[in-house]
Amino acid sequence: MIAFRHADPRFPFLWENSVQPQGRWNASGELTHYFCDTPDGAWAEFLRQEEIHDPDDLKTIRRTLWAVEIDEQSFPQPDLPRETMTGGGETWAACQRMATVFRENYPGMSAPSAALRPGKACGWRVRGGLVPGPDRDGRMIAVFGRRPDITGWVASLDGRPDEELLAKVRHYDPR
Repeated sequence: MIAFRHADPRFPFLWENSVQPQGRWNASGELTHYFCDTPDGAWAEFLRQEEIHDPDDLKTIRRTLWAVEIDEQSFPQPDLPRETMTGGGETWAACQRMATVFRENYPGMSAPSAALRPGKACGWRVRGGLVPGPDRDGRMIAVFGRRPDITGWVASLDGRPDEELLAKVRHYDPR
């Protein structure tokens, strides 16, 4: 599958060491790469993490969006409540415990997007101009450890998300 990930333009699309801040599916020091099944999902993750709500702030964003080929066929989904897999920082400990079990048995895992609101991974269709595609939920894929086997392509250099995406983000601090 082709998945998407954003990165600071100064750095590659994967971490190469475990000096990584903790996230939903990794404790500090656990090397985990996060991908999304849509470009909007990747951007939503960034906007949520950086707590960006204001459309004016989007004008200053310059990130590289990567299209990355990964094989997610062996990536199971955790047996956790959806609210836990998509909740705020208070849910991270439960997710990290589950990821520890997965890390010992699988190369990665898949879960609902925590950053995109339900049904907002809809994309676009062309029918008399651009119209929203059918509602669908976004997915996140976490891949564990060093992965020199993964290939990525620059989809956008020095890009930024569309202003309309802000309304689709499940922010930590809803306004």
